[in-house]
Parts: sequence; structure tokens; C-alpha cells
Amino acid sequence: MDATQLLKGVLDLAVLAVVEKEDGYGYDVVRRLRAAGLEEVGEASVYGTLRRLYSAGALTSYVVPSEEGPHRKYYGMNDQGRATLAAQRKVWADFTATMEHVLTGEAA
Repeated sequence: MDATQLLKGVLDLAVLAVVEKEDGYGYDVVRRLRAAGLEEVGEASVYGTLRRLYSAGALTSYVVPSEEGPHRKYYGMNDQGRATLAAQRKVWADFTATMEHVLTGEAA
């Protein structure tokens, strides 16, 4: 099974979960996802996900000047993002419970 295909399906959930804990700029979110065990996550995928979630109203953004290079655009959670994350957590929990039943052969 190709883990990158699974990751594509849950990247929104993973990004929201990381940003919920602490605001972050693009590469910071990538770094935290990789540190959490999602080593195969691509930078372009995360940047695109952040932009899409922001456009959908699930994240806020603000710019912080940097003395070491270009300014950094930080993303933070808002009420809509928290609601989206809660809904996606429920979907994930239901899905993983169902898959566990399928894989073990136990009735749901």
C-alpha cells in the first residue's frame, strides 16, 4: 500500500491538527508533520493545503518580519477551522474503527 496516497486523503486533518497546537508558517508546519512521523509529506502539498484551508475560511494568516530572509506568513486556527477539525476527527475515528473491524474480521 502506498502511504503517500493515504496521506493525500488526510493532509487537511493533519495540517489542521498541527496548526491547532501552535500557529506556524509553511516550512514549520512541514517540519512538525515530519517530526510527528509523516516523513513523506511534501512541502508543495503542505503549502497548497495551507492556502486552500485559508481560502476556505478555516485558517487566519498574518505576516511576521524575519531578520534572516523574507517575511514569513503564519497560519492560525479560527472558529471555523476548529469546527472543521472536530468534524474531520469524528470522520477519521469512525473510518479507522470501521477499517479495524474489516481487517480483523470482527462485526461492527
